[in-house]
Amino acid sequence: MNIAFIGCGKLGMPCAEEIATAGHTVTGYDPASVNRDGTFFNLNGLVDLKHSIAEAVKFAKIVFVAVPTPHDTDYDGRAPTAHLEPKDFSYDIVKDVLRECDAVMNPAQMIVLISTVLPGTVRRELEPLVTNTRFVYNPYLIAMGSVAWDFVNPEMVMIGTEDGDETGDAKELVNFYKTVIKNNPRYEIGTWDECECIKVFYNTFISTKIGLANMIQDVAMKQGNINVDVVTNALAKSTKRIMGPQYMTAGMGDGGACHPRDNIALRYMAQELDLGYDIFDAIMNAREIQAHNLAKFLVAQAKEHNLPVLIHGVAYKPDVPYKDGSYSLLVAHYCEQLGYYPILVDPHTHPQRGPFTAVALLAHNANVTYKYMSEQTQDLYCLLSEGSIVVDPWRQYKDDRYKVIHYGNTRQLA
Repeated sequence: MNIAFIGCGKLGMPCAEEIATAGHTVTGYDPASVNRDGTFFNLNGLVDLKHSIAEAVKFAKIVFVAVPTPHDTDYDGRAPTAHLEPKDFSYDIVKDVLRECDAVMNPAQMIVLISTVLPGTVRRELEPLVTNTRFVYNPYLIAMGSVAWDFVNPEMVMIGTEDGDETGDAKELVNFYKTVIKNNPRYEIGTWDECECIKVFYNTFISTKIGLANMIQDVAMKQGNINVDVVTNALAKSTKRIMGPQYMTAGMGDGGACHPRDNIALRYMAQELDLGYDIFDAIMNAREIQAHNLAKFLVAQAKEHNLPVLIHGVAYKPDVPYKDGSYSLLVAHYCEQLGYYPILVDPHTHPQRGPFTAVALLAHNANVTYKYMSEQTQDLYCLLSEGSIVVDPWRQYKDDRYKVIHYGNTRQLA
């Protein structure tokens, strides 16, 4: 099948390449993929990049739109946001792309939007822009660092149509995905509005789980005689009524360009719909207080031992260069408020080897982050000298050369 991808960036390109690998012909367009000399930045050559949307969609049966719905830069996560006025995402880029696609497409083709939007946005603002072709809303559950794997191994595939009918466009898209996806997922077909809800509430449910797990970590640190893992492991195994194990390891707070910003956007939705309460504000406020608690602990250790603070892992997760929604930067913000400016170490964002003698927060743990894919290992990003103190909020690191504090386990502090 001929497929087009509009938006071939850090999320769109890996998905487009997986579709091409499955045997489909894929064209793409992204202004950021064009070099100054007019050539294309396309490492693998699996996607035939074009110079315009019209060229990219000309022969495509399905046109996927994978462009950003950004938030205000004040909400990027490196500083507290709970006190700021709630805001919706910006839909300007999506609207411009939909208009341009619709102008050159026909009823035999289909536009499939995968960008995250708030409930009601498609019906109210986006679908009315599409008059010459068909429209489906199909948000993805993909994460940086594992985009390609997530795309072909999704927990579910969400497909939204005007009336939620499982025939027609929805059935055509299901049949397409069966040629690409590897893990035989479930297909959740509903209205545009229902699929908008599934996506944003999926993300904010994760934020809630992480906030709850890290609340137990706070209790452990203040109460004493508690290993947070004993508590969270018991809860994670309680699948009869309350949950499953993923995102039930206390550690660093929720981060990235999706989950925190979705909570911020849903604060806006709660206000616009006059729900009368705002649980999303409580989630974001808890996330910030938990970061403040961790910063106070780091600074207390630094003062006691006359050492600087070092944050090991600055990007919002291991093995990616992206700092959007970085919990590490939020912790650093609070350390700075307490008078300590942390040393930042990350191979992708702040490469430096040291050696350092410091109170080092192990913000990254690849095995926790990517364990659902396979067992992971991770070496230290820098050299630490003897006399350093390692604070591990994941409670897995062991090294006799340093004093290691398993943050969240107050049965023993070393």
